[in-house]
Amino acid sequence: MNVLDGKGLATQIKAEIALKVEAMVAQGKRRPHLAAVLVGDDPASHVYVRNKVRSCEKSGFESTLVRLPNTVTQQELMQKIHELNADDTIDGFIVQLPLPKHIDDEAVTLAIDYRKDVDGFHPMNFGRMALGLSCYVPATPLGIITMLERYGVETSGKSCAVIGRSNIVGTPISILLSRKALVGNATVTLVHSRSKGAAEILKQSDIIIAAIGIPHYLTADLVKEGAVVIDVGINRVEDPAAKRGYRLVGDVDYGAVAPKCSYITPVPGGVGPMTVTALLMNTLKAATHEIYK
Repeated sequence: MNVLDGKGLATQIKAEIALKVEAMVAQGKRRPHLAAVLVGDDPASHVYVRNKVRSCEKSGFESTLVRLPNTVTQQELMQKIHELNADDTIDGFIVQLPLPKHIDDEAVTLAIDYRKDVDGFHPMNFGRMALGLSCYVPATPLGIITMLERYGVETSGKSCAVIGRSNIVGTPISILLSRKALVGNATVTLVHSRSKGAAEILKQSDIIIAAIGIPHYLTADLVKEGAVVIDVGINRVEDPAAKRGYRLVGDVDYGAVAPKCSYITPVPGGVGPMTVTALLMNTLKAATHEIYK
């Protein structure tokens, strides 16, 4: 069993990015600039954005954090997005999810300039990804693909089950793994709440991507010997013995599943750090105009 160390790989890639940034600066170019809009006081969002800011610093990026109250109106948020779209010193920005219930998430996504959409959620980027064109790939799927590539995990001709069909992870990673590419050429099945025979699909899969948001959903009896398991879930479960009264677990019952796997990602320390790193990878592409001239 091999552990796919996302934390270690993320550190390595950020160091590689930092070297590229310093080379840009030496040529008289400005540093890549990533902005994040944080609405409200969701604890998980605060942690995630803080990690992004730290990662920017380690990679030599400029970063801006825009904090807005939970009471911000749709119009006020849209105005801030328009300001960021028009700011030529900012290469890319994200609006951290989840947003308050009174905010229209779809309208926010559509309002972001696709050339600065380093989260890869805008229909322009999503559509280009589906067509196999260059684009900003959604951060978590890009992190997963990068991890599989760097660790040399074979995907061609493999059967792959993706648990969960969200537009953020499940659907895009299913497209990426099925495309004709170095990491791809897999036969992919999306498993969701309406799937019939889900257990049998999982038991026969060479690769399983768990992104359903249910603690320990994937148990050992659903995984065949030698499978590759990628755990996208980050769930808080109560634990009186823990310092904060809770601990983080994934969608996979790691202790029971890991011994059966050829490769597996831990939680924390697996996909999470790679998601943040993928955001930096997209921002660097935005700064160098690699995708959009």
